[in-house]
Amino acid sequence: MTQVDAAEFRRLCARFATGVMVVTATDEGENPIGMTANSFASVSLEPPLVSVNIDHQAELHGSLVGTTRFGLNVLANGQEFLSRQFAGPREDRFRDVGYRLSPGGNPWLEGALASFDCIRYASFEAGDHTILVGSVKGGTVGPGEPLVFYDGRYFGGIA
Repeated sequence: MTQVDAAEFRRLCARFATGVMVVTATDEGENPIGMTANSFASVSLEPPLVSVNIDHQAELHGSLVGTTRFGLNVLANGQEFLSRQFAGPREDRFRDVGYRLSPGGNPWLEGALASFDCIRYASFEAGDHTILVGSVKGGTVGPGEPLVFYDGRYFGGIA
């Protein structure tokens, strides 16, 4: 069987609706860093594990894969602007973004539907991405509906 090409694979994957999240951490100087991701999965209940995939070409790949702790922030309806801000090439993605540090020291974004506090459990190279697995040490849940990405478009509005 032949392998599907990248364009066809992207078209196939676009038909799966996903939630949108921002992966956050702090750099060596304890400054907040973050990037948009939609490749989140729960991995295990015992112990509580989650995963997120980080593209090798992502500006923050080395920082996020190299950190011992990270946060995951599930974006709410109306937070498309945050998804776009954390996806683009910006020097200061946290400019004008409300956040607080979690008990584990990770940036949690204001208004997120859920925020996870994670410690790196493992990481695996898989093609052009690194699968980052986190042990969930805590979290918080907020009210609202999710921001959803499907077929190249956001659903959930712009605020």
